[in-house]
Amino acid sequence: MLLELRFADKNFDAELKKLLARNLEVDSGGDDSVENIVRTIIATVRTQGDNAIIDYTRKLDNLDVAQASQLALPVAAINTHIANVDDELTEALQVAAMRIREFHQKEVQQSWCYTESNGTRLGQNITALDKVGIYVPGGKAAYPSSVLMTAIPAKVAGVGEIIMTVPAPNGAVNSAVIAAASIAGVDRIFTIGGAQAVAALAYGTETIPRVDKIVGPGNIYVVTAKKMVFGDVGIDMIAGPSEVLIICDETADPDWVAMDLFAQAEHDELAQSIVITTSESMVGKIHASVRQLLPEMERRKIIEKALNTQGALILVDSLDQAVEISNRIAPEHLELMVKDAQALLGQVRHAGAIFVGKYSAEALGDYCAGPNHVLPTAGTARFSSPLGVYDFQKRSSIIQASMEGANEMAKIAAVLANCEGLTAHRRAAQYRLTCNAKPDA
Repeated sequence: MLLELRFADKNFDAELKKLLARNLEVDSGGDDSVENIVRTIIATVRTQGDNAIIDYTRKLDNLDVAQASQLALPVAAINTHIANVDDELTEALQVAAMRIREFHQKEVQQSWCYTESNGTRLGQNITALDKVGIYVPGGKAAYPSSVLMTAIPAKVAGVGEIIMTVPAPNGAVNSAVIAAASIAGVDRIFTIGGAQAVAALAYGTETIPRVDKIVGPGNIYVVTAKKMVFGDVGIDMIAGPSEVLIICDETADPDWVAMDLFAQAEHDELAQSIVITTSESMVGKIHASVRQLLPEMERRKIIEKALNTQGALILVDSLDQAVEISNRIAPEHLELMVKDAQALLGQVRHAGAIFVGKYSAEALGDYCAGPNHVLPTAGTARFSSPLGVYDFQKRSSIIQASMEGANEMAKIAAVLANCEGLTAHRRAAQYRLTCNAKPDA
C-alpha cells in the first residue's frame, strides 16, 4: 500500500521528486475551468454586490433568501446553536481555546524605539488590523477547531472586528462551529461560502463589510479565490492538501506510526503521509500495522486511497539522512519518533510544526496543544511560518530625526540620491542641513 523507497537506490532522488510533484500539482490550482469559474464569481460579486451573493447562495448552497441581511446569523440563532452543543464538547472547545489563547499571547509584539546619541529616534509602531475575515468550511465536514485557530490569534492581536463566513448547504449550519466562534470572540457570522464569500470579504457588498485580511482553509474554489484577490486584500497562505512526515527508528511503536499516518490520510484522498525510518525491520512492522488497523477505520476508503497515491515509506542508513530528506521536503507536520528526539530537533530547518518524541501525536496539535494548526504546505515551510498573532499585526517604521541627526544623514542621503540620479531627493535631504534647517517648534 505504501510506496517503498530506499535512500541508497540510484534513482531515489527522481522517485522522491515524482512523489512530491503529485502533491504540488494539486496545490497549484492550475485547472483552467476552476480559475474561469472563480474569476467570473469574483467579477460578479464586485459589480452586483448583495444581489450576486443572494444568487450564488441559492444556486450553490440551495439556500434561498430574499435579502442578503438574512445571511447574517442573529444573536438568537447563535444562542440556539450554542445550546445544541453538549457539555462535553463545550468544555473541550473551552479548554482548547484557553490553551490556544495562552500560547498565542506569547507571540504578541509591542511597539519599540530607541534614541541615538544625536537625539534621532527610530523604531516601529505595531498595530492590529482593523477587520479580518475568517473562512470556515461547511461542506463535506465542519471544523470548529479551525475557528479557534484562526479567530483566537486575531483576537489576541487586537483586531477590531472579526467577520466569519461559513456555508450553510440547504440552510444547515454546524452548531459546534457556531459555538467555537462564540468562544473565540467572533463578532459577526454570515452563512455564505465558496468563492463568493471570499469575494464579498475582499471587496465588500452592501451587507458584508470589506476586510483587511482573509484567513482560513477551503476547497479548491476558495483557495483559487484567495489567490486571485490577494493584493486587494491580505491572505494567510495558499494551503494545499495536508501532509505529515514521520521520522522513526527501531524504538517506535509501529501501531502508533500507522495510526498517525491514518490520522493524516483521513483528511482527504490527496493528503500525503510519509515515513522515514532507519530500521529495516520497522518497514515490515509498519506495513503489518497498516494492514491490521485499516479495517477498523470509519474513513477507510479515503485513507486507503490517500496512502496508495500519496503515501511512502523511505528506508535510510542514518538519522542524519532522514533529517536531510525531511529538510528537502519541508513538511507541514514533522514527527520525531526516535530514541533521542530532542537531539534530532536541532537539525531540523524546515517544517511547519515539529512534534518531538513518541507521545507528541500530530492530532494533539490539530486540536488543543496550543500552537496553530494553520501551517504551510507543499514545501512552503522553507519560507513560511504557522499562522500567528503576527499575521494580524502590521508594522509602521518611525523616523524622528533631530537637527543634528538630519545634518549627518542628509550628507549620506545626498550622495546616494545623486548616484541614482534623483535630484529632488538630493535637494530635499540637503534642505535639512544645519545651515538651512529651522529650529524645531
